[in-house]
Amino acid sequence: MIDDGTGKAIGNALDDAIDIAIVGAGPVGVLLANLLGQLGHAVMLFERETDVHPLPRAAHFDGEVMRAFQAAGLANEVAKVARPGNQGMKFVNAQGQLLLERQAAPGVGPNGFAGNYYFHQPQLEAVLREGLRRFANVRLLSGHEVLALHDEADHIRLDVQVSAVASGAPFEAPHKSFAARYVVGCDGARSLVRRHIGGENEDLGLHQPWLVVDVLLKEGRSAAVAARVRALPEHTVQHCDPARPRTYVNMIGARRRWEIMLLPGEDPALVTQPQYVWRLLAPQLLPADADIERAVVYTFHSLIARRWLRGRALIAGDAAHQTPPFLGQGLCAGVRDVMNLSWKLDRVLRGESSQALLESYQSERAPNVRNFIELAVRLGAIIQTTDPQIAARRDQQFARSPEVFSFPPPKLGPGLWDSDNKYAGQLFVQPKFADGRRLDDLLGPGFVLLLRADSWALASLVFSDSAARLISSLFSSQLRAEPGDWLDVLAHDWQVSAIVLRPDRMVFSTARNAQELTATLARLAFLSRNAH
Repeated sequence: MIDDGTGKAIGNALDDAIDIAIVGAGPVGVLLANLLGQLGHAVMLFERETDVHPLPRAAHFDGEVMRAFQAAGLANEVAKVARPGNQGMKFVNAQGQLLLERQAAPGVGPNGFAGNYYFHQPQLEAVLREGLRRFANVRLLSGHEVLALHDEADHIRLDVQVSAVASGAPFEAPHKSFAARYVVGCDGARSLVRRHIGGENEDLGLHQPWLVVDVLLKEGRSAAVAARVRALPEHTVQHCDPARPRTYVNMIGARRRWEIMLLPGEDPALVTQPQYVWRLLAPQLLPADADIERAVVYTFHSLIARRWLRGRALIAGDAAHQTPPFLGQGLCAGVRDVMNLSWKLDRVLRGESSQALLESYQSERAPNVRNFIELAVRLGAIIQTTDPQIAARRDQQFARSPEVFSFPPPKLGPGLWDSDNKYAGQLFVQPKFADGRRLDDLLGPGFVLLLRADSWALASLVFSDSAARLISSLFSSQLRAEPGDWLDVLAHDWQVSAIVLRPDRMVFSTARNAQELTATLARLAFLSRNAH
C-alpha cells in the first residue's frame, strides 16, 4: 500500500498490528520498507512532508547500493534514473596538478554492476516509493509527523500529528496514536528516534560549512557556451586550492554540482545570493550557461551515534551517523545499515531468533561506517587546507608520487559471522553471467551454501543436520554448469570446499571439509538463536 501524495492512503487497509514503523521516508527508510514488505511484514512509514522533496540532495551511490536495490527488486527501475560514473575522482592542487586519485572502474564491478552511479534524488525517491505499490502490507503516510514515542511491554506507541493537507481538514491538525512492534528511525540528523534511544553522538572532528550549488545547463547553447560546457570534466574533481577549496560533480543529464568551502568571515546568507554564486563559479560557468536550481550552505559533520538501539527502537542512516561527502558515501552508509538490519528484523519478527540478534546490528555496522568516516575526514583535511605553506608541503609530498587509492568496504565489526575465518565478515562477490543474470538472482532469500562441484557430497549435511535448516538454498556448479566455473575457481583460490553466505550476502564462514562444515553449521545455528 502507498500514499497518493496527499496523505490519503490507497489500497487495502493494514491490519491494526504494525510490525515495523519507519519514521522518515527518504531513500533509506523507503528502501527498508521495500525490503521488509517483500518479506511479508506489516510496515507503516511516517513522513512529515507531504511529497518528495523536489530539489537535489544526495548525488552518488556505489555498486554495493545498486546490489541492495536489486535485493529489493528495483535495480532495473533505478538504472533508468541513474548513470554509471566509472571515471573516478581526481584530487588536484591550485595549478591543476594531480595529487591523488580514486581509481576509475570501467565495466562491471565485483557487485555485478558499475562501480559508481550518479542520480537526481527526487527521481530515485519516486522509483523507491513506486516500488511500495507492490505490497498491500506496506503503507506510506505523508504529512504525518511523529511527535513522541512511548515504550510499552510488547510494542512502541507513536504519537503522530497529521498535517491539514493530509487530513483534509484545513483548520485542524489532528493527533493520532499508532502501535508497532519495532520502530526504525530513518529521520535524519535531527532524529526524534535517536533522542528517544538516548546517548550522545561521538564527534570525529569535522565541522565545516560549505556552499552547495546545483545548476541545470541551458539548452540551445551558443558556440561559446557549448565550448565551456564541453570543457567541464566527466569525472569528479576535488580542487585542493588553499585560496578556495571546492568540488565539482558531473551528476546526471544537464545537472552539475559545485561544493565550495566557506572561508573565515564569509556570511552564509550572502554567499547563496546569485551574484555571489556566479562570481564563485566563474570562469568555469557563467550565467548564460546554466540556471541555478539550488544554492544552500551545509555544515559537513563527522558523527556516530553512541547508541543505535534501545528496546524496540533502532536508528539507521543519517540518524545513526553523518559522513562528510568527500567519498560520496553518505547514502551508501544508510543503505548498508538497512541491508544489515532488514533480515535480522525479519528473523526476530518470525520468532526464528531472539531479540538479542538485533544487538549485532550496531556492533557490526558502527566500526564499518567509522572506517569510511575516518577516511573521508582524512581526505577532507587534504582538500580543506587553506594555509599556503601547508598546502605547498602537501603538494611537494604528492608530487613525488601521486597516490592512487580505492576503498573496498572494510569488514563488519563483531557480530553474526565467524571471526576466526579470514574470509568472513566481508561482502561476497556477485558475478554477472553471459545471459544477464546475476548471482543473487539465483539464490534464495536466506542463508545460502555455495559448494564446489567436487564437493557436492557435502550437501548431504544440510539434509541430515537439523542445525542446517537455516540454509534456504544450495548453489553449486554441479547444479548450474553455465555460471558455475567462477565458483570453482574462487573456492580453489580460497582453498575451501564450501562457503556460507548470510541473507545480506556477507560471508558467514567457509569450510574445507565435512568436519569444518558441520562445525560451521552448528555455529550458525547457535549465533542465530543467541545473537552472540
